[in-house]
Amino acid sequence: MRQTIKNISVIGDGGWGTTLAIHLAHKKYAVTLWGPFPDYIQLLKEQRENIKFLPEIPMPDNLNLSDDLSAVIPSAELIVFAIPSKYALKVLNQIQNTRVDLDKKIFLSVTKGIDVHSLQTLSRMAKDVLGPLPIAVLSGPTIAMEVARGIPSSAVIASNPVSIAKNLQHVFHSTCLRIYTNTDVKGVEIGGSLKNIMALACGVCDGLGFGTNTKSALLTRSLAEMARLGKALGAQQKTFSGLSGLGDLVTTCFSPHSRNRSVGERIGKGEKIKDILRSMEMVAEGVDTAKSVYQLSQQLNISMPVTEQVYKIIYQNKSPHQAVSDLMTRKVKAE
Repeated sequence: MRQTIKNISVIGDGGWGTTLAIHLAHKKYAVTLWGPFPDYIQLLKEQRENIKFLPEIPMPDNLNLSDDLSAVIPSAELIVFAIPSKYALKVLNQIQNTRVDLDKKIFLSVTKGIDVHSLQTLSRMAKDVLGPLPIAVLSGPTIAMEVARGIPSSAVIASNPVSIAKNLQHVFHSTCLRIYTNTDVKGVEIGGSLKNIMALACGVCDGLGFGTNTKSALLTRSLAEMARLGKALGAQQKTFSGLSGLGDLVTTCFSPHSRNRSVGERIGKGEKIKDILRSMEMVAEGVDTAKSVYQLSQQLNISMPVTEQVYKIIYQNKSPHQAVSDLMTRKVKAE
């Protein structure tokens, strides 16, 4: 039996959270978008536009805005969690502190990252903090600005049991956002998280002035690397050929709007990572995820050469040229 969803709270007023809130408001759901900073929420109420994270996209009149978690959690049948992974634990604890019974609510994570401290995916963190509530994840090749402008896009929602994903499929599906379902929650989350690391690597290649040959080869080997880790963690290998794997990887590695690719390009052109991050309003998830996944690969003794070089560029100040050279001169092997 499908659970009735009328009231939705989107937690996180960044570009993706705002996009999904606008999308759902256009579908006539009662949507509230929550942000952590009262002054900025007040600005959004006045401007009806997220000028930092989603400029030139008007907010519909029926989209509510709030900075009070204790007000937005109780009434929602669906909680859409769109907080960057580095801040996720703090906000999950704030949700838990509202003392609201979450058993009959659905929690949907749209966060693409792995926690740098626990090395857990967001769905695992949510269960640890909030308890065994119904949970699903959404991922795919979805540049926020393109979805917000109604450009045809697709994504996948995964849950186990799949009935939760099928319920949410009807909530999110539209003529411009096609939604598929899956049961491989771990695979969908891992694909959506690791592609940000690979986008950093592809951006470095762009910054160094390399061509399509280099980028295509890097993308292909990156996909193999993503599937290798996913399989070791219990995900299904076929998931990485789908929207949350190959689809998201291609989009993030080639789109000029990709934050992670753009950060990598600036690194390739000689900028320092600390200066790049200081200049950005948005979060490039791949920077922290590179550290998380490198640590995971070391713990599990899994070969992840692209991730290793991205980690060394960001955290050990390795020369991008040297990183590429080391990738190219590794011991030859069969594909």
